[in-house]
Amino acid sequence: MAAGGEERTEKATPKRRAKAREDGGGPRSRDLTQAGVMMAGLVGVMFTAPKMLLATANAMTEIFGEIARPRSVMSGAGLHGLVMLAETTLLQTVAPIAGICVLSGVVLNLLQVGLRFSPRAARPRFGVLNPITGFKNLLSPTSLFNLGKDLLKIAIVGGLVALALVPDITHMGAAVGTTPYGLGALMSSGVKSIALRAAIAYLLIGIVDFLWQRRKFEKSIKMTKQEVREESKSRDLPPEVKRAIRRRQFQQARARMMAAVPRADVVVTNPTHYAVALEYSGEHLAPVVVAKGKDHVAAQIRRIAQENGVPLVPDPPLARELYRVVEIDQMIPAELYAAVAQVLAFVYRMAARKRVGV
Repeated sequence: MAAGGEERTEKATPKRRAKAREDGGGPRSRDLTQAGVMMAGLVGVMFTAPKMLLATANAMTEIFGEIARPRSVMSGAGLHGLVMLAETTLLQTVAPIAGICVLSGVVLNLLQVGLRFSPRAARPRFGVLNPITGFKNLLSPTSLFNLGKDLLKIAIVGGLVALALVPDITHMGAAVGTTPYGLGALMSSGVKSIALRAAIAYLLIGIVDFLWQRRKFEKSIKMTKQEVREESKSRDLPPEVKRAIRRRQFQQARARMMAAVPRADVVVTNPTHYAVALEYSGEHLAPVVVAKGKDHVAAQIRRIAQENGVPLVPDPPLARELYRVVEIDQMIPAELYAAVAQVLAFVYRMAARKRVGV
């Protein structure tokens, strides 16, 4: 439902779709990526298992042979040789599987969202370290829904594994007296069968989850009929009309910005050339710039702030940097957390002293 009450029934236009992807949106399934990585890793293990076992066996034979010669092991050269042997064995056994998993993860993500870079989505969000916000998110409806979904996935995969495992338990008695090599082959075959079934089940769950995520994304970017009409008009209007619309939109944005100044916690000033109003509430993870301006706009912001009792704090370097790097209604970047925190702490101390009459 749109803000004006009109339902979003129209498919997103290419412009709306491009903007959503620019903001980091798009159908993406973690389950599908994880299932694909699991499947790729399992296939990689199946193909490289003989080589891995041989390399591990040779390494263990050589290591135990060195341990049988304590004097050799205690020497610097002996220890160095054991370390090099262990590193070489890890590279021969673990590195190929790790490489396959990383490559499959990258490929699956590219297939889902394509090759694009979204600076807004890549921006660090250090505010997520706030424990209070994290606790609230932990109990949010979305988190509880995801928890239920994860439990359902565990139940489905666990049930399929149990169905594959239970019949084999009855045949374990036949393995009594089997040679170590034969027992290893028997266990390897059983584990491979169970792991393959689990991976296939998880992959099917991932495909279903991706389809659901795509449906959810398409629904989230739907537009109202009015939005579609306005976008169509903006493409067909003459240049002078577009300029007039942009001018009016700028004036409306300026008016909204000035209306936000009274609710700011502090206005950081230059003190004459720049003014940036900051608001810090529980709705955001960090302080937000609600208004900013230079010269006569800055003077107007200062005047409104004084009329509404919003503190003015002169800090020229911080004011210039906030004006330069932060847009309206955006949170401050992490590199300015410390400087803004000092300003807010000063404002809160002054407010506390006023309350107690100091």
